[in-house]
Amino acid sequence: MSKLPDFRSRAVLLAHARHSMRFYHPRCIDPSGGMYHFFKDDGTVYDDRQRHLVSSTRFVFTYAMAYRYFRDPVYRDGLAHAVRFLRDAHVDTTHGGYHWLLGKHADRYEVLDGTKHAYGHAFVLLAYAHAVMAGMDEARPWVAEAFDLMERRFWDPQAGLYADEASADWQMLSPYRGQNANMHACEALLAAFKATGDARYRDRAQLLAYNVTQRQAERCGGLIWEHYDAQWQPDWRFNIDNPAHLFRPWGYQPGHFTEWAKLLLQLEARGGSLDWALPTAERLFRVAVDKGWDAEHGGLQYSLAPDLSVCDADKYFWVQAESAAAAALLGARTGNAFYWDWYQRLWTYSWTHFVDHEHGAWYRILDRQNRKLSDEKSPAGKVDYHTMGACYDIAVVLEGTPHA
Repeated sequence: MSKLPDFRSRAVLLAHARHSMRFYHPRCIDPSGGMYHFFKDDGTVYDDRQRHLVSSTRFVFTYAMAYRYFRDPVYRDGLAHAVRFLRDAHVDTTHGGYHWLLGKHADRYEVLDGTKHAYGHAFVLLAYAHAVMAGMDEARPWVAEAFDLMERRFWDPQAGLYADEASADWQMLSPYRGQNANMHACEALLAAFKATGDARYRDRAQLLAYNVTQRQAERCGGLIWEHYDAQWQPDWRFNIDNPAHLFRPWGYQPGHFTEWAKLLLQLEARGGSLDWALPTAERLFRVAVDKGWDAEHGGLQYSLAPDLSVCDADKYFWVQAESAAAAALLGARTGNAFYWDWYQRLWTYSWTHFVDHEHGAWYRILDRQNRKLSDEKSPAGKVDYHTMGACYDIAVVLEGTPHA
């Protein structure tokens, strides 16, 4: 490995985001509509049929951000292409909402899984908000449309949180409740507030953040457990036999601790009396690095058991990226070198082991010894939204840019 770049340089981070974007553009664009979602390490498409709502919405984010920062019209065109597919293919014209998984057959798309997930709908809201911030004015009414849909279909006013999953026709609501959908709803609501200036989005984000990181955390030893029953009591065994589930892994997630830390500071910066935000962010970050960091091989490990022992030692790309962003926000907010030291450590590890300097983007998952587990760089849901997003979040911290 050659000399490390200066990770405190905004130019370095934006150059890295653009390098990652070049892995996807233009090879991800399907001329017949939407994007390809499944890529090998070298960029080969290994499934050209399936379209997942999470990837479809995250492509809107990555193209919107790339256009905002680099002003290349090809990114504006890619943004329009991605939004068009979201509206034309993923929308359920019969029951409302957005289909979770589509399959391409000849010149049309069939619904492979029409389940309605709050997690996916949160990314719909995020996508439209970022489209607006990238100058797509026609997306502005879709921000309110997406929010109103989530309020109508998922909002639990008694709990002050969103439910998680409904049947395709909305007739059955799963008893499962999860913090992950609410965390990404908080992120999406912050984006909606930035895009529109409508305080109801910020206020709803603040309520979600308080209820997850304060009230729910009190039920779970002061930390954020992933899974709950219909009464929002912790379900300590949910997916215990499927701990690597893509969206609902068992265990405490150090990466979600740090992601919440980042969101809490971003929420604090948007106004309001949040005297609990900074101390909670600091505590979550410190537990994540204290319990999750692999002192022998480097990197934050994936999952912690209820006793905070490591139960999944694999390293995931998004955990490192979100943690670096959180470290930067905490370092800037507190002036404490502790966080900047962790920022450097996380970037050094990621640059050495996760970044594909030849082809672009990041590898998805490594084992504890930092060996790749597969050559699938970007399966459903990845598209390097986390890694490029972290670069943009950190760029805001480093320069105080209005692009936030």
